[in-house]
Amino acid sequence: MNLRVLVLRYTLFAVLATLANLAVQRLVFWAWPGTGTFAVALGAGTVVGLVVKYLLDKRWIFADTSRGMRAHGQKFALYSAMGLVTTALFWGTETAFWLLWGTDAMRELGAILGLSVGYVVKYNLDKRFVFSRAPGGAA
Repeated sequence: MNLRVLVLRYTLFAVLATLANLAVQRLVFWAWPGTGTFAVALGAGTVVGLVVKYLLDKRWIFADTSRGMRAHGQKFALYSAMGLVTTALFWGTETAFWLLWGTDAMRELGAILGLSVGYVVKYNLDKRFVFSRAPGGAA
């Protein structure tokens, strides 16, 4: 797969995972209005988005054809751990922009920059540590 196809797929999958996340959040808010809904919606959306992105990346980015609960369990655990690293980067950048400039526009710019860098870092972490034995994994 050439770099252009890789970038387009990875970007598309990030968008699809984000839309799945937000759709689940809206569903939770609709089904369960009230106290504690935000945390439940955030958690449920994050899990769904993570699963969607994992399945798409596994097959279409890293060409990983491994099967079975053990293989999926190990890879999904590593994939999730790599996501914690990049989430910290994203949240840190967004927070820093908010603290430095104090405006929603700059906070959102920080979020976009943090997500952009985070996805590049996540791809490289996943390639090296999660899907390194897959046919399309480590180069």
